[in-house]
Parts: sequence; structure tokens; C-alpha cells
Amino acid sequence: MLMMPADEEISHHSMNKPESPCKQIICIKWGDRYGPEYVNRIYAMIARFTTPPFKLFCFTDRPEGIRPEVACRPIPELGCPHPVDTPGKWRKTALWGKTLHDVTGTCLYIDLDSVITRSLDEFFELGQPEDVYMARNWVKPLSRMGQSSVFRFTVGAHSYLLENFQADPQGIATKYQFEQHYSTTNIKNGIKFWPHPLVVHFRRHCLGIWPLRYLREAQLHPRTIVVTFPSKPDPEDAVIGRWKETYEPGPRIAYIKSVLSGDYPLLEKYRRLKRYMFPVSWVKEFWRE
Repeated sequence: MLMMPADEEISHHSMNKPESPCKQIICIKWGDRYGPEYVNRIYAMIARFTTPPFKLFCFTDRPEGIRPEVACRPIPELGCPHPVDTPGKWRKTALWGKTLHDVTGTCLYIDLDSVITRSLDEFFELGQPEDVYMARNWVKPLSRMGQSSVFRFTVGAHSYLLENFQADPQGIATKYQFEQHYSTTNIKNGIKFWPHPLVVHFRRHCLGIWPLRYLREAQLHPRTIVVTFPSKPDPEDAVIGRWKETYEPGPRIAYIKSVLSGDYPLLEKYRRLKRYMFPVSWVKEFWRE
């Protein structure tokens, strides 16, 4: 009987192994606040760490400049007037619709202003595929509300969220204020939370209270997978050590002197002093193509 060599036998068995399901990640880019480099860096960070196969879909109204490996699709229609005078990003509610172009099955949504520091594999392995996972609301951690900067869901499984919103968009937006409060409260069977510290808030979990910002740069927990940057600063600001475009980065003493001598109201001086930060080396390391 002819025996197959060990290395060929291993190769033969590996060819018969079922392929791992493709990990589907989606993001949304509308308007001009974030350029195509944000999408391109999200793709690069995914590719550096995450076990293939994977695919990044970007729902956008401006696909120019986005690298060809990213599958660009039109932004899903909300199907109703956008509510006014509420702070939530209600366009994200369209992700709960029955269909998302050619995207089906389990998906992981990630905000563009995020830094990925490790493999996304764990996000696809937790719980059951049909579970909806979100980060815990960091502002009110005891509220049982979710935070939708990074969330996992199954396309079409909760289409009633969009349908109910379409029936009364302004009323729902006025009641809940934020789209993540609406979805958290109304998802049947509830949501599950990512174990801390897989997803963290840059200002709250990394930057630290304001006196520490003058002593050390922002810290990164070794188990963190995604760092989110709601509001300001953005990752590009953290790289150079500034809070936002109107704040000049610089050494601590020079920064303090410029604030104290600046023509600012007292409250603005206090605010600026609290917002000092060192350039963040690990953001520079991870947030790149």
C-alpha cells in the first residue's frame, strides 16, 4: 500500500478543511469631516491584525480616494425625514433595515474615528452569531445603555427598529435623543456588552484625569482591541498631541504660558489647561496605512 508522506498528508487534510466564514466589517463615511484616509487606515489596521478572510464595506457618498480593497456602497436610505434638534447620529438607524445592499449575515460596525490595536477575531467569536453586542455607555455605565461606536449585529434581524423609526422619526428622536439609546432600549431580547476593556473611550479610559495629562501620555490596556474617539480629539490630533485644530501642541511649560497669557475668558483658560496632552506614540504606531 502506497503511503503518503507526512507533509503531503497534512496538506491533503488542510485542503479538505471548511473555510472560515468571512468576517464582515462595515463603516460609514458621509460628508467631509473625515477624509478617505480614515477609511484606508481602518482597512490597514484590520489587515495587519485580523485573521482572513475578511471584507471591509464602506457606505459612503464620497468614495473618491478610498483604496480599491474596500467595497464601497451607497449609504443606506433612512426612508424618512431626518429628525432635527437632536444630537444622535440617526443615519446609523438605516443599518437595522431588512437589507444592506449585498451585505448579509453577521457584521461588525466600527466608527471611522477608531484605532484598532489587536485582532478583531474575538469580536466574531463571542456569544452566538445572532447576539447584538455593543460597548457599555461610558457616560452612564449603570444605565444599561449601549454605545454604538463598535457593535455587532445580523443584517435584517431587527428591521423593526428602522420600520418603527420611519413611522415617527421626530417623535422617537426627541424621546431618545441618541440613536444608540433607541436601539438599546428596543432590541428584542436585549443586547450584550463587550467585556471591558475590549472597547474603550480614549478620553475616559486612556487619557486619564487632567493632572495626569501633564505627567504622561495616554495609556493603552494590553487587552484593548478598539479605542474610540467620540467628539474630540480625533486620532490625528492625538498623534501630534493637541485637543483639536484650534489648539497648538507644544511642551508643557510653553503650553501653560500660552494659555495663561492668551486673550481668553477665565473659563476658556481653565478648559484649555485641562485639555493638554502629550503626543500619543501608540496611536501613531497603529493609526497608519
